[in-house]
Amino acid sequence: MKEKESLLDMMLPLLEEGKTMEISPRGTSMFPLFTEGRDQAILAAADTEKLHRGDVVLYRRDSGMLVIHRICRITQDGFYMVGDNQVEVEGPLRPDQIKALMVSFRRKGKLISCKNPIYILLSRTWLFLRPVRHRISHPIGNIYRFITHKK
Repeated sequence: MKEKESLLDMMLPLLEEGKTMEISPRGTSMFPLFTEGRDQAILAAADTEKLHRGDVVLYRRDSGMLVIHRICRITQDGFYMVGDNQVEVEGPLRPDQIKALMVSFRRKGKLISCKNPIYILLSRTWLFLRPVRHRISHPIGNIYRFITHKK
């Protein structure tokens, strides 16, 4: 946990200065948006008053763990998050737990803006499909693993 705290401590001043940070997310909770080793997230400071359903944010759990997930709803109680490869919703999160907003991402070297209309359409559709997407993502994941292991 101390390693994660020191990483956050190093990132926050840079984000507050208006700089962006590029990180390589780990794990499978955001598949198919993020695949470990393939994709990087470009993060900027988050204004929690301007966040919307569908935005991808970096937040800190009370345990200290840093997580990148998508906002699935915002209420007076706080922010509710879900990974693109998950169906369970986490929340409510307090605004002070949200540390950064993903403004773009890099896939195989190509920079893609989160304002790209195709990205917006795909991410909103994927969020809408949350209750049933495990039936979609598991076969896609199996195909992806099959293809990448053959190379």
